[in-house]
Amino acid sequence: MDKLTLIDTHAHIYDERFDKDYKSVIERSLKVGVKKIYMPSINLDLIPKLLSRSKEYPNICFPMIGIHPCDIKENFKDQLQKMEHYFLNHKFCAVGEIGLDLYWEQKFIKHQIEAFEIQLKWAEKYDLPIVIHSRNAFDQTINILKKFKNKFKGIVHCFDGNYEQAKQIIDLGMYLGIGGIVTFKNSELSNTIRRIDLENIVLETDSPYLAPTPYRGKRNEPSYVFEIAKFISKLKNVSIEKVAEITTKNAENIFN
Repeated sequence: MDKLTLIDTHAHIYDERFDKDYKSVIERSLKVGVKKIYMPSINLDLIPKLLSRSKEYPNICFPMIGIHPCDIKENFKDQLQKMEHYFLNHKFCAVGEIGLDLYWEQKFIKHQIEAFEIQLKWAEKYDLPIVIHSRNAFDQTINILKKFKNKFKGIVHCFDGNYEQAKQIIDLGMYLGIGGIVTFKNSELSNTIRRIDLENIVLETDSPYLAPTPYRGKRNEPSYVFEIAKFISKLKNVSIEKVAEITTKNAENIFN
């Protein structure tokens, strides 16, 4: 089998859990064919570290910019104002990860919604794709996205919804970010993915979280995107080369 070309569209490899061995982590990913790793931002404090990693690996690691909904607090407007200054001196591949989270945090939902819409306007202003986090907030997320329909491309990352939810996302011109959850024994996501065309999905690890089977429970890393591609190939009864080819093309279409 020829070496695959894969893209991990979502990996936090600037996370402290990679501080001691991120170089070997990236080397392992290259060996299995992961040619690009897209890194989502989560808060203002970690932007320098995110940019440092992308500067060290300029053709492999690509930075996004944004505040994760769980990091939205009362001072979010001040944080966003400071964050937007980074657009003056740095290039970003997307605005993300942004969105809504009602699983971990409900106290600041009004703040989350306002911050989400502000950052969507960044994507419009700077002509960038979006990468969305949505947990226990699907309806609210979709209603907000409908206001911006067809204005930009993007990914609903870590998708674990049903077929009808998947169709709504696809109808908005978005892609589904599929990670380790699809490989979990009791996950219903596999039933959804069987019904979704490969042209509508991209691969991700969400490293260091949600490692796929057979690494479940361990620290996730970009090389494990191979396991996700392999699982999807069996799920859809196509070659892993086909999965890699189409999902890589999708990612390149999003991030240009």
